[in-house]
Amino acid sequence: MDLSESPEDQAFRAEVRAWLEEHVPAAGDPLAHPLAWNRHLAEHGWTCVGWPHEHGGRGLSLMHQVIFHEEYARSDAPGSVNHLGEQLLGPTLIAFGTDAQKERFLPGIRSVEELWCQGYSEPGAGSDLANVQTRARLDGDDWVIDGQKVWTSNAHDAAWIFVLARTEPGSERHHGLSFLLVPMDQEGIEVRPIEQLTGEAEFNEVFFTGARTSSDLVVGAPGDGWRVAMGLLGFERGVSTLGQQVGFARELEGVVSLARDNGALDDPVIRDRVARSKVELEVMRLNALRGLSAAVAGEGSASGGGAASIAKLVWANWHRDLGELAMAVAGREALTVREAPYELDQWQRLFLFSRADTIYGGSDEIQRNILAERVLHLPKEPKG
Repeated sequence: MDLSESPEDQAFRAEVRAWLEEHVPAAGDPLAHPLAWNRHLAEHGWTCVGWPHEHGGRGLSLMHQVIFHEEYARSDAPGSVNHLGEQLLGPTLIAFGTDAQKERFLPGIRSVEELWCQGYSEPGAGSDLANVQTRARLDGDDWVIDGQKVWTSNAHDAAWIFVLARTEPGSERHHGLSFLLVPMDQEGIEVRPIEQLTGEAEFNEVFFTGARTSSDLVVGAPGDGWRVAMGLLGFERGVSTLGQQVGFARELEGVVSLARDNGALDDPVIRDRVARSKVELEVMRLNALRGLSAAVAGEGSASGGGAASIAKLVWANWHRDLGELAMAVAGREALTVREAPYELDQWQRLFLFSRADTIYGGSDEIQRNILAERVLHLPKEPKG
């Protein structure tokens, strides 16, 4: 695939950049609140840009989606509040859902009126997702759900959760699972926040005790949840990864600016680490473009052949290293909080939050096992 931009691509980039320059709110503006901003995007047709027209999206080409995410990241606009709905569940419903499910849920995702969270990980089923123990049984016209999910992002704000649950008694591993859509506002669901190193609580535990959802809110056939869940994960690392890398570049530029201001860039070791970070980030960008171009050319998916595991390993370790570089640049000031009792600056938050990058979304160890066993066909790790 020729990755140079056509005149049409350049015109679209200019359109996106101009719209963002006109609309991105200043700090303190009511529109700067992430939810208000995302609904503003929806009103102007800038959510779900890759969805087909018939489902309310813009139907953008892959190249135009890349351009949109790059320009969005460069604009420093408020972050997305419904990534899980727009980038994951929406495409999954389009691929696997019934017409009634699409009609019920896609408009609310597109308008950002209904926020979603993901009910996959459990205390004993994090990276090993097939070990799910949350159970659901049919009771009349409802599924009744009992169990626990953990590390559930934004569960405290979400109206709905998509849940991978075991619906066939006696089943094991990836057999007998179902993909359920469950309303959060009910007595049978309790959300408990998990405080992070940064002092924030983006993640949660979610407890299901006789929680209910309608029997028709199963995506795919009952017992076919593993196929649907894996289909969803296939959407997880798409064109938005290039926008993520633009965000990384902005962070790196901030670290370099700090190093210039405080003199850290005079240290040859710091200069070497900055140069290495810049080179590695460019390699990540080019690798992502290669995968996307192969997908466009019909030569495989952007996440197939172990590409998703390789990408996760590379960006997670790069971002963790950037946090460490930020601390080295900040020097002694990095060791103290800005204000009592625990007011962190952006570089301290980057350092602390990025420690989790190599764990969530499939730990480094799991990604290496996937590459070893499924791609290189090496002997499996002994059990027991």
